[in-house]
Amino acid sequence: MPYSEEERAFIEWYPRGYGVGFKVKERLFETQTKYQRLELYETEGFGKLLVLDGTVQLVEIGEESYHEVLVHPVMLAHPNPRRVLIIGGGDGGTLREVLRHESVEKATMVEIDEMVVEVSRIYLGIDRGAFDDPRAELIIGDGVKYLKETGERFDVIIVDSTDPVGPAKLLFSEEFYRSAYEKLNEKGLYITQAGSVYLFTNELLNAYKAMKKVFDRVYYFSFPVIGYASPWSFLVGVKGDLDFRKVDVSRAPEKLYYYDPERHETLFQMPKYVRELLEKE
Repeated sequence: MPYSEEERAFIEWYPRGYGVGFKVKERLFETQTKYQRLELYETEGFGKLLVLDGTVQLVEIGEESYHEVLVHPVMLAHPNPRRVLIIGGGDGGTLREVLRHESVEKATMVEIDEMVVEVSRIYLGIDRGAFDDPRAELIIGDGVKYLKETGERFDVIIVDSTDPVGPAKLLFSEEFYRSAYEKLNEKGLYITQAGSVYLFTNELLNAYKAMKKVFDRVYYFSFPVIGYASPWSFLVGVKGDLDFRKVDVSRAPEKLYYYDPERHETLFQMPKYVRELLEKE
C-alpha cells in the first residue's frame, strides 16, 4: 500500500521502482467514490496531499506552480480568451487561475467525480472562491462525452487529468483530440499534462504523435512539479496559425508565484535526448 501507518509516510510508486513520498502527520479523509479511491493527508512539510487511486494529484505547498504553468501560457498566447473549457481539475486550482484573466466571460469545468470537488472545497480551499464566481459553470459528468456532444465552442481547452495510463488513456487518444479540435475556435489552444518524460516515455510519444495528426501546430514543454516524477510533460495543440511561443506579457495577472511571462521561452528548453525523441515523430 502507498500509505504506511507504521512509517507515517505516503509513497507513490512509479514504473521501474521509482517512488515519490512524503512524511505524513495524519490521514484527514478517505473514501471510495463512485469512480476511485480518494485520500487526503496532512504532510509534515508540504501541507495537504490529495491522492486518487494511490496517485498524487495535488500537493498544497507549491500547487501554484503546476496550475500557473498549465493555465497562463495558453491564456496569454491566445489574443482574447473569452470562453474556456476545463476537463478535470476538481480541486479548483485550474479554474482559479483561468478566472484571473479579465477577458474570460465563461469558464466551464467538467469533472466526473463530484466527491473530488466536495472534498477539495471543504479541506483544501485552493479554489479561493472560484467555484462561486458567476463566470464559472461546474458540470459533474464525463469530459469525453461532454466534449463530443456539446454545441459550444471554446478559445482554450485545458485538460487537468490523471496520468496517461488506465481510464484516463481516453483523454490521450486521437479521437478525443479530434473532438477538442472541432470544438476550438480559430486560433484556439488545447493543453494537457502528459506525464513524466522519463517514466511514461511511450505514452508521451503516442500522445504527441496523435496530436500531430490533428492539430495544426503541436508544442512540448516540461518543468518540475512537487509531488510528481519530474520533469513533468505538457503538450499544447493549436488550431490555425498561432505561435504558442509568443505571449502577451501585458495581460499577465499580477503576483504570479512561479510562471514568469517575460521568460516564457525558457519553457521550451529541453534536454537533448527529449528533443531528439520528438524530432523522430
